[in-house]
Amino acid sequence: MVTQSEKPEQRTGRRPRLLAAVALAGAVAVAATACSSGSAGGSGGSGGDQSKITVTYQQFGGSHVQENFLTGVKAEFEKANPGVTIDLQPITASENDYYTKLQLQMRSTKTSPDVVYEDTFLINSDIEAGYLSPLDDQIKSWSDWSQFTDTAKGAARALDGKTYGIPDGTDTRALWFNKDILAKAGLPADWQPKTWDDLLTAARAVKAKVPGVIPFNIYAGKGVGEAASMQGFEMLLYGTGSTLYDTAAKKWVVGSKGFTDSLAFLKTVYDEKLGPTPQQVLDPNWNNNVSQQLMPKGQVAISVDGSWVSHNWLPTDAAPWPQWSTVMGTAAMPTQNGQAPGKVSMSGGWTWAIPKNADNPGKAWEFIKLVSDKAHHLKWDIDNVQIPVRPDVASDPSYVAANPTNPFFSSLVPITTYRPAYAVYPRVSNEIQVATESVVTGTADPAAAAKTFDDQVKSIAGDAVMTATGS
Repeated sequence: MVTQSEKPEQRTGRRPRLLAAVALAGAVAVAATACSSGSAGGSGGSGGDQSKITVTYQQFGGSHVQENFLTGVKAEFEKANPGVTIDLQPITASENDYYTKLQLQMRSTKTSPDVVYEDTFLINSDIEAGYLSPLDDQIKSWSDWSQFTDTAKGAARALDGKTYGIPDGTDTRALWFNKDILAKAGLPADWQPKTWDDLLTAARAVKAKVPGVIPFNIYAGKGVGEAASMQGFEMLLYGTGSTLYDTAAKKWVVGSKGFTDSLAFLKTVYDEKLGPTPQQVLDPNWNNNVSQQLMPKGQVAISVDGSWVSHNWLPTDAAPWPQWSTVMGTAAMPTQNGQAPGKVSMSGGWTWAIPKNADNPGKAWEFIKLVSDKAHHLKWDIDNVQIPVRPDVASDPSYVAANPTNPFFSSLVPITTYRPAYAVYPRVSNEIQVATESVVTGTADPAAAAKTFDDQVKSIAGDAVMTATGS
């Protein structure tokens, strides 16, 4: 989550990019038709019907955790509100396509949902575009708001100081590793790398001694969208001591050595064939393939990924895997050379928001209050393996005992970094994806890819750009 007062760097989630304005405009006619025809999972909008509330969210791969959770909330809400129907409208799409389709839905009174599931990394750009309504009047009289952490409250707070969404949890990122594969490669069960070189050494050992598996998965390229920026590149960049955004100067940073070093690390991984093939990593479904297929089958040794990944392996989810808790280990992502604080994580989150074009904003707020109370946050954080943003949930014994990795991933919160959730971040993120894709496909070396990124950021952010100190 992001707090504009503490850190403009921020979450989500685990997923996306905003298309450039021209590309989005060019896609409007086709994508709008797709949305209205139901190919995105629903037509959106309740057409002025005050007895119906439309709720739009993303259907992630083969996972049905959110669908099942919301189906339960729907039944509760409808029972408590006779005559009102909750119309759940999942958008089954890749991360990039979800954001595009959601924005297209919100643009029109004919297609806008009443409640939307918003990644905090995009919320400021959607606020700037005029898609969302502020919720300040509603939260003034909502007692539960006092139960949210200050950081969580800032997740959907815009530069105008108003709040536009209610967060449902946060996350952290680290290394997942297969203990059996690392043992075959001669590495310990409690493997904890201290530097990037330790990561490469482990990946090389796996490649040499355990053929047929991917030694080290790190996301890159435009296919998986924000996963490439956040789970991949930014986990490297912030381990170099560099940053995307200088908070004190309120400027985007270009020309940093850390940026080029991070690209050079990716080049090493892909040049030495320590990671997936470029064709694999550029697949829009690659992140789902890794967590739902390859990891349970023992085909990935080490992967940089999120705290939520194990929900895929629970009995009721996409890839049930009873043995996961004994097979898989976790380790913090190390800094480049082991410099303080020694480890890196990135965090994000999602929110429930009300579009400006919602037909039924009053009932939409009642739905958000229900889905955001303690009981529902507790169930959601357990089912989806989320890090709670409500302390009363985080301290609940049932949450603490729900998943063996919860304590580890929660322990990374004090050192985590949040993305710069300002309006231009999605475009900056897109340029990160372009840079990483050019390096892993061999179409540009790290220096050239970094220069292209710098040039694009200068074009995107104008005067709000500075050259990194010492570069």
